[in-house]
Amino acid sequence: MGDQSSGERPTLRAFYPGSFDPFHLGHLDVVEQAIELFGSVTVGVLYNFAKDSGMFGVDERVELIRSSTSHLQRVEVEKHTGLAVQAAQVAGADFIVKGLRSAADFDIEQQMAQMNHSVAGIRSVYLPTEPSLGFVSSRFVREIAKYGGDVAHLVPEVVADALGARFGAGAETDPLT
Repeated sequence: MGDQSSGERPTLRAFYPGSFDPFHLGHLDVVEQAIELFGSVTVGVLYNFAKDSGMFGVDERVELIRSSTSHLQRVEVEKHTGLAVQAAQVAGADFIVKGLRSAADFDIEQQMAQMNHSVAGIRSVYLPTEPSLGFVSSRFVREIAKYGGDVAHLVPEVVADALGARFGAGAETDPLT
């Protein structure tokens, strides 16, 4: 597993899969923790050709994540189709990393982690998000931005700018007012 230089701690590669639509500060927290623990991380933007492409296109998400993590060393961002465990294998990952906000996240992720291990032998590691970010989700960020709310405290600056460009003047308003 990983590379080891003489006298140094081995560098392991974590794979952090998700749709990241959009990438928010909770995601960034998990990336930072993964680097601290494993030495390097590949953020895998997963997409399915059969589904709607999402708010931001896949290539746009990749670029937003690259910009959001540019201050960090040993982070790669890639796009993948198929199963997360297959993407982790392609990325040469030693572990899959998943962020947890609550016990409900654990219940969902545990079954997936066990299945991934049975299929490919790759273990999953859960990283709790910073408590101050435990409520942040991409779905809520999209919804708030869509209606013109301020999400700058929830997302990296480059993502806030992209959301502003997407929804700025065209943000939906309450039809009852």
